[in-house]
Amino acid sequence: MSDPIITLLLTLGIRSTYRGFRYLHRALQLCLKDENYLLSIYKLLYTDIAAEFHVSRDSVEHCIRTAIFYCWYHGNRDFLCEIAMYPLSRKPTNGEFIDILYHYLKFLEG
Repeated sequence: MSDPIITLLLTLGIRSTYRGFRYLHRALQLCLKDENYLLSIYKLLYTDIAAEFHVSRDSVEHCIRTAIFYCWYHGNRDFLCEIAMYPLSRKPTNGEFIDILYHYLKFLEG
């Protein structure tokens, strides 16, 4: 059985060699268990991920931003725009990106 989060991140062109890949994977796992994380990305979500990976909250934010940058400029931007379900005229913020992926995964769950 494959992990839909990993499949999604790889489809977006985010390489698993990026730390942001691991942080996004964990962020989406947490959000799918408790959508309240979406309401407090920096203070709650990043803090919990940082504690788990023994890094700073700012490091989590930076690594996720780098992964989003790679997706937007070198990855599968067309697929990201398709799953966003609204026009993306600029690179999404970390919160927007996590929200887009979260809702896409919820849609897949049915």
